[in-house]
Amino acid sequence: MPLIAVLPGDGIGPEVTTQARRVLEALDLGLQFEEAPVGGAGYLAAGRPLPPDTLALAKRANAVLFGAIGDPRFEALDRHLRPEAALLGIRRELGLFANIRPASLFPGLEDASPLKPEVVANLDIVIVRELTGDVYFGEKGRRTNVEGLRQGFDVMTYNEAEVERIAKVGFEMAKRRKKKLCSVDKANVLETSQLWRDVVNEMSTDYPEIELTHMYVDNAAMQLVRRPTAFDVIVTGNLFGDILSDQASMCAGSIGMLPSASLRAWSGDNGMYEPIHGSAPDIAGQGKANPCAAILSAALLLRHSLSDEASAQRIEKAVGAALAKGARTADLGGSLSTTEMGDAVLRELA
Repeated sequence: MPLIAVLPGDGIGPEVTTQARRVLEALDLGLQFEEAPVGGAGYLAAGRPLPPDTLALAKRANAVLFGAIGDPRFEALDRHLRPEAALLGIRRELGLFANIRPASLFPGLEDASPLKPEVVANLDIVIVRELTGDVYFGEKGRRTNVEGLRQGFDVMTYNEAEVERIAKVGFEMAKRRKKKLCSVDKANVLETSQLWRDVVNEMSTDYPEIELTHMYVDNAAMQLVRRPTAFDVIVTGNLFGDILSDQASMCAGSIGMLPSASLRAWSGDNGMYEPIHGSAPDIAGQGKANPCAAILSAALLLRHSLSDEASAQRIEKAVGAALAKGARTADLGGSLSTTEMGDAVLRELA
């Protein structure tokens, strides 16, 4: 019986995760669920954002269903005690180096995108983001420089093995789609990016069927607004991927629509699945959050960690059918509550 670790987290995390779990349970797949605190909730429960029991559960589970973390009450704590430290800790401890972020525009949501309908029509792209390197995991700190001024530093670093393994995920994803891969970097000014580009080019000889292109991150950000459908699969580093995937979410209508999968290999055993949105403390507990990203993350869980493509597609089709019939939360211009949106998806699933 597959074990799913449910880590709801903070803010709207518990609300949207509840709806994703309802959908998984409705499929009657014999899944076992076990819940644990993380983030600010973890700090309140055990004095640290990633309690040992929570990490142990994540390690023994077949997959992790994650909500969101972040709570303004803890912003004054030392960095290692803030809720966000839990997310970095899980990624590091589980070796989750590959983040898969699909951005698709469901039919009927064209008007929800700030871009013109003809620009975003048929949007279907995937951003493959490296997750355990770059400035987020490099050496960091504060110091006083020779002029006596306070100085902060965060070191951006990748070695060739780290680039190779994420590039492989990008190439393999492209091979299963339209055979187009765009590698995004800043090789004109960053030595780290030059190494990235060199390694990706070297790997391309193993994938002669893939059309490989390179793009500087500033141009990629512009092109995502100008003609987003020109992309298929994008592979990039941690910092650039964080920014571009949030930008892509608005092309798709709302950040509340985009799921993600964090994996430690091309196969998804022991992966973590979460909506890309944050904890949104300003609307927490009000039933306003869109649960679709969390529900679609559950579909990715079935696809990548449990190899159940049929059930994954059932969920995705149910979300699409609910939206096609006008089901909308506030972020999409509608009036449904979080639970009511979950109900709409469950009706289509049935």
